[in-house]
Amino acid sequence: MDKAEQYLVNYISYLKDIKKFSANTIKAYQQDIAQFFKHMEKEELLVDREGIRDYISKIFIQSRNKSTVARKIYALKSFYSFVLKNGGIEKNPFDGINTPKIDRKIPEILTISEMNKFLDRLPKNNFIELRNKAIFELLYATGMRISELTNLKLTDIDFENRLLRVMGKGKKERIVPFNETARDALLRFNRESKLKFKITKEYVFVNNRGNKITDRSVERILQESFKQVMDSDKHVYPHLFRHSFATHLLQKGANLRVIQELLGHSNLATTEKYTTLNFSDLLKVYRQYHPREQQ
Repeated sequence: MDKAEQYLVNYISYLKDIKKFSANTIKAYQQDIAQFFKHMEKEELLVDREGIRDYISKIFIQSRNKSTVARKIYALKSFYSFVLKNGGIEKNPFDGINTPKIDRKIPEILTISEMNKFLDRLPKNNFIELRNKAIFELLYATGMRISELTNLKLTDIDFENRLLRVMGKGKKERIVPFNETARDALLRFNRESKLKFKITKEYVFVNNRGNKITDRSVERILQESFKQVMDSDKHVYPHLFRHSFATHLLQKGANLRVIQELLGHSNLATTEKYTTLNFSDLLKVYRQYHPREQQ
């Protein structure tokens, strides 16, 4: 076993015992690094910038997949960083080797017309139908994550000013406005809920037994409701409402920074790109541009 292979053995142990990577991730790293060794040996190339570029060109031609190439480069850069820290080399040969820019997948959305048709056609004749109507109106009105919606409590809602206190990822709290259509649906459902259970429930959205509704249940209800009222087998899911919310506001001319605030993104690398907005400005833009706000 040569030095490179011994370092690979040690690196795999490091990933397993120290980094606690999953077995699948470790296997992928090991295969990527071993493939690199094999190519360099077969082509009699040095592990330098020229040799590395030769390898990258080959794997890109073979896979035609930027994500695959990026993963392999990252695995090798990480491996040689390990070797460097352990005194095996003086410089990481992958320093300065950039990963290919991954094309961002455009999120699926419902059009404004589709969204309005779906929401307007929803029945509202009983407890379950009123609950479902309120759920979908609020998802579209706020762009909330499904977990944020199912954990919403009555104490988080300011009906008078149409504001929600939302606890997002990382326990990051934000205030989100909602439109009159969503407020009316919420109030009607809340009245029906009080009549049914005789007491005020802690969580806004509950099932027939009064227990907090689950994320999975909302996903199932959405798919069934969409198929029923739209006569469509289109795959829909709660996060589709979040994508649609953001896209529709952009289409109507809302500032991207406002949408960033409304969605409550937890990625600091993203949020640091935007300036902090005055809350009154955020509220004004929301009420100017949200499609359901203008009915």
